[in-house]
Amino acid sequence: MPVLRRVADRLELGGQLGGARVGVCLHGTAETAALVRALVRGGATVDFVPSNPLAVHAEVAAALQQEPGVEVHLAAGSPAGHERALTAVADRTPTVVIDDGADLARVLHAAGAASAVIGGTEGTTTGVLRLRSLAERDELAYPVLAVNDTPIRHLFDNSLGTGQSVLDGLLRTTGVLLAGSRVAVFGYGACGRAIALRAHGLGATTIVCEVDPIRALEARMDGHLVVPGLEAAADADVVITATGAIDVLGTAHFEVMRDGAILANAGHFDVEIDVAGLAGLASARRTVRPLVDEFDVGGRTVVLVAEGRVINLAAADGHPAGVMDLLFAGQAVAAAWLTEHGAGLSPEVHAVPAAIDVDLARLALDAQGVRIDELSDHQRRYLVNWSPEPRSA
Repeated sequence: MPVLRRVADRLELGGQLGGARVGVCLHGTAETAALVRALVRGGATVDFVPSNPLAVHAEVAAALQQEPGVEVHLAAGSPAGHERALTAVADRTPTVVIDDGADLARVLHAAGAASAVIGGTEGTTTGVLRLRSLAERDELAYPVLAVNDTPIRHLFDNSLGTGQSVLDGLLRTTGVLLAGSRVAVFGYGACGRAIALRAHGLGATTIVCEVDPIRALEARMDGHLVVPGLEAAADADVVITATGAIDVLGTAHFEVMRDGAILANAGHFDVEIDVAGLAGLASARRTVRPLVDEFDVGGRTVVLVAEGRVINLAAADGHPAGVMDLLFAGQAVAAAWLTEHGAGLSPEVHAVPAAIDVDLARLALDAQGVRIDELSDHQRRYLVNWSPEPRSA
């Protein structure tokens, strides 16, 4: 993670995070551990809690427990225990929050501890929506930088990371052959678009289901079949949800699915597939492989991966390090920026300053040994004035 390493060197030299207590609620991967270490090098004390009770690697949590300046709050696999872990972080009154899904923000507000926060970052579409909803009701207590909405985030996280890591989780757990199969993707935002693209590249016939006419049209122009959800459910071999909405797949879908249909969720929260509805419809349920459950629905089998939780983290390692390098470098820079500027911001969801993204792109190019051109003063003046200057003889 060369970009994050460069950012950590800067933070250590400048000490911008000195005295900050950072509450980090992210998936418990090795890449997250690298971010935590970078924050500590910058002078911060870190309280870490996984953002998903299934998405934490035991060896990562154990390693972080040994890091000076880091406290790990862990309750893997238990929703109630996970809530207690979130509350434990809130009780330590963080001054900066790095969130993934706004769960830590939710608990901080409920506990009355949000007033101590100078600012926070949010790295998911779902989390940004939740925080904007709070802000619209005048209930958001601190400013938040929407790192999810930056150009680099859309490129690396959604387009490059999600497309690869979701299929990685699917292939690890099921071993399904995608070539020649029919893969339905519910939702054609940046994540759904990437999943459909990668599945198509592996030889699948791709089907997209959408509620937004513009996104549906885009999917059609990208070469995917676009049909209503019930039609897709009846035809697909693999169904992947990536919408951020609740009950995207319900009883009506399960009742028409093909024998052996595989269901997976790529959304942040485990609400997109109605797992309770599927269990209620089934006459039997058995675990056939780790993280793979088979339901008997009217003499047909419907297969659910990772209990309907976010598949690329519950069933794989999340995004590749090359993706998380830039994303977590951005989180570290944003956290440092908030320690200096957060007190002067209103309690709303703010765009990340464009200069941060430009800086990260330059660091990434430098790490890869890539050089680019720059505009001359003559060219800059032309672009500002729309009028060519006389060329010198």
